Amino acid sequence: MVELASNLGRLRLKNPLMNASGILGSNSSLLLRLASTGIGAVVTKSVGLRPRIGYPNPTLIPVGGGFINAMGLPNPGASYMAKEVRKVKKRGVTVIASVFGKTPQEYAKVALKMEEAGANAVELNLSCPHANGLIHFSQKPELSKMVIEQVKDQVSIPVFAKLTVEASSVVEVGRSVEKAGADAIVAINSIGAMLIDTKLKRPVLANKIGGLSGPPIKPIAVKCVYQLYEAVNIPLIGVGGIVSTRDAIEFILAGSSAVQIGSA
Repeated sequence: MVELASNLGRLRLKNPLMNASGILGSNSSLLLRLASTGIGAVVTKSVGLRPRIGYPNPTLIPVGGGFINAMGLPNPGASYMAKEVRKVKKRGVTVIASVFGKTPQEYAKVALKMEEAGANAVELNLSCPHANGLIHFSQKPELSKMVIEQVKDQVSIPVFAKLTVEASSVVEVGRSVEKAGADAIVAINSIGAMLIDTKLKRPVLANKIGGLSGPPIKPIAVKCVYQLYEAVNIPLIGVGGIVSTRDAIEFILAGSSAVQIGSA
């Protein structure tokens, strides 16, 4: 029988498949539904310290075989999500909590709440392209390093850093988070994009700028994983445009220890 188990630092998964952080990880019911498919771990929607409404519609548009979204990180806040994580953990599911914050200190506070709720690891969303200021954390090595250090100082569970291609050098940021103690790198987040309605002569999304995901970004994501694999010694989690077994294998051949599936 083929061995499918995957090691992400101190976290061992029964297989290398996960969902990507997004709307399907918004609550315990959805997370348990994902777990029922047999994936190695479930990833929550990104959660902040306090509840956040997000942007007005339209927030999601199909384009070129993929999607551009600008949800604005709507979430119920860390206290509510902690309750949802506890419900999922009672069913024996491996949970990775995606977290964000306005400051390194906020990241650490949310991460600690998720650890206390039983999360097996935290994924730090350092790179959302449409949330004010968030992407800057993964565009500058020194900022990403500060966040990792703050979180590692507060939690004992594995810490993953989700990076963007929209940095001057994703490799340098990768080296920075590794040096700061990150247990794994998630690559990549959606890429900043815009679609304009030529009849109305204005951007389609209410927020104007969103994040492109799906098959259009897969070659870029694979390239980033390959470059990071050659530069760092911590595990990589590939994400971006996976819609088939072949796509997942491509990421693994590029250097990923596991993969996440979102837009599919």
